[in-house]
Amino acid sequence: MSRVQEFVEVWPDESGEPKRLVWRGRRFRVSDRPTPLVGPAEWWEPFAGHDVSPGRHPLSIADWRFQAGTEDGETHMFDVGRDGDRWRVLGVFD
Repeated sequence: MSRVQEFVEVWPDESGEPKRLVWRGRRFRVSDRPTPLVGPAEWWEPFAGHDVSPGRHPLSIADWRFQAGTEDGETHMFDVGRDGDRWRVLGVFD
């Protein structure tokens, strides 16, 4: 896996799942069902130091992992996440 930190254009559907992206000037279409990657909910950050035993911190979708390909057959597995109003590629699996 290549760890990258690059801004990309991502087009999600109405539910928020990525459907296509442009990375390094190439257009990729998502070719599988995106997998949500979860992390602690943002609203929980002020309480993060508190003990929540026996439970765990509230979770929300933090990032997405999906396979996407170009029309000429280039395919990668991408990890992407929101960075404010923009999307960022976090990792690429070949």
